[in-house]
Amino acid sequence: MSGRALGLGCAVAAFAFDQGTKALALRSATLAESVEVLPILNLVLVRNRGISFGMLGGVMPWWALTVVSLAIVAVLAAWLWRAQSRVLSVALGLVIGGALSNVLDRVRHGAVTDFLDFHFATHHWPAFNLADMAIVAGAALLLLDGLRGQKREAAITTQST
Repeated sequence: MSGRALGLGCAVAAFAFDQGTKALALRSATLAESVEVLPILNLVLVRNRGISFGMLGGVMPWWALTVVSLAIVAVLAAWLWRAQSRVLSVALGLVIGGALSNVLDRVRHGAVTDFLDFHFATHHWPAFNLADMAIVAGAALLLLDGLRGQKREAAITTQST
C-alpha cells in the first residue's frame, strides 16, 4: 500500500469513527445529564463553539473557524500527497480526518460535538471527541517523525565528516 493510500485510509477511518460515535452520543438522551463510565471518565454531551478547549468561542463565528480549518486541511493534504514516509502519511491522515469531522460538525450544528469527560475528583479536562484524539495522535506522530528525521540527518552528517 502506498503512503498516500495509507494516509487517505487513516483520514477516512478517523472521520468515520468520530462521526459514528458522535451520532451515538447525539441519540442518547442520558448524555445530556452525564453518565459515569469509570471513576475517571464520564460521557456528557457538550457543544464546543470554539477551537480546542473552547478557545475563541464567541470570538470567531463558526463559519470563520470552518474556513480556517479547511485551509489547514488543504495544506496538510498537499503535504500528504508528497509524503515519502508511511509514518508521516498516517500522521497527516489522522489530522486530516479528525479536522474534517469537526468541520462537518460546525457546518451541521454550528459547533463541535464533544462527549468524553476525563476527570480526577473535581478537576475536569475539557470535554473532547475521537476527532480530537486523532488530531493529537497525528500531531504526536508528526513530532516523532520529525525527531526521527533529525536523528537520521545527524547520523548521516557524523558519518560523512
